[in-house]
Amino acid sequence: MYSVKLFSFSLVILTVLTRTAMGQQFSDWSQPINLGPVINSVCAAGTAACSDQHPAISKDGLSLYFSSNRPSGCGGLDIWVSQRASVDSPWEVPFNLGCTINSSTDDMAVSLSTDGHLMYFHSFHATDNCGGGDIYVSHRKNRRDDRGWEEPINLNRIGRDPAEGLPCGEINSTSFVNTPNTDAGPAIFDDEERGLTILYFTRTDQVANVGDFDIYSATIGPDGTWGTVVRDNELSTTPYRDTRTAIRRRDGLEMILSSERPGGLGTVSRDLWLSTRASTYDLWTIPVLLPNVNSVATEGAPALSWDGSELYFFSNRLGATAGNDLYVSTRTKLGGSQ
Repeated sequence: MYSVKLFSFSLVILTVLTRTAMGQQFSDWSQPINLGPVINSVCAAGTAACSDQHPAISKDGLSLYFSSNRPSGCGGLDIWVSQRASVDSPWEVPFNLGCTINSSTDDMAVSLSTDGHLMYFHSFHATDNCGGGDIYVSHRKNRRDDRGWEEPINLNRIGRDPAEGLPCGEINSTSFVNTPNTDAGPAIFDDEERGLTILYFTRTDQVANVGDFDIYSATIGPDGTWGTVVRDNELSTTPYRDTRTAIRRRDGLEMILSSERPGGLGTVSRDLWLSTRASTYDLWTIPVLLPNVNSVATEGAPALSWDGSELYFFSNRLGATAGNDLYVSTRTKLGGSQ
């Protein structure tokens, strides 16, 4: 019996070490490039500045989701999509996902499931909302149909009887994702090593918060409901805003987040920070400032491509068209693979 346990334990350790050794290595990030006028909008003179923000890139790299308050939307920030024929092709003119997905308020921060059938985002929907911003999920049958998204569902309803009233967590709930305050910025990760599906997100104005936004994670349970909500202490170590996260989906060993903690490039600035871990069994390291991509202005809402070679984000740096523009930085894979 003891030999079996020892063998099992040794197998786990070997798996972790192997996974760590196989982690992909990269070159430094390149200087960011503005995605240009096809993606970034310019509002008419005399109107509020257009803002293009909160990007998300599909697993195949052919669909770029983002939020924008450009004209012809449903109201506030809407979710738009641009497509390209190949990863080397230019981005095409974006289209609005329509008012089944978008509401008259702000809808943003898309995260697509690994299989491409689910879209997580946060919204300030006037109905079926626990208060402030809530996280919602939409389903599509064809994972290549960017126009095929169905009516979104409040994440607290998943795994529960749809005929019941909307269950809402109390302030600082550890059982429900959505609470009376703002729960936002979803980032989904399928941890194949541990057999878990994890949702990283941010919460504001919570009793246990150190800053005005802190980073939390939730795990989907055997019954299909989202629960087991915990605060990620190593990612939220300062009394400052820590928000939108981007996890390297291929192996889960790298996290980029947006933070207003001290040490950034601006006097009062939101920058992109980096945290890593040796395996998905380990805690995240304390974040450090991400090299090459930040400016003295604001950078936010990072999104990593599936293989980790592209980083999309928004910035209002010098050279932005108006308001926030979308940028991309790239790096080269050097060695190791999974």
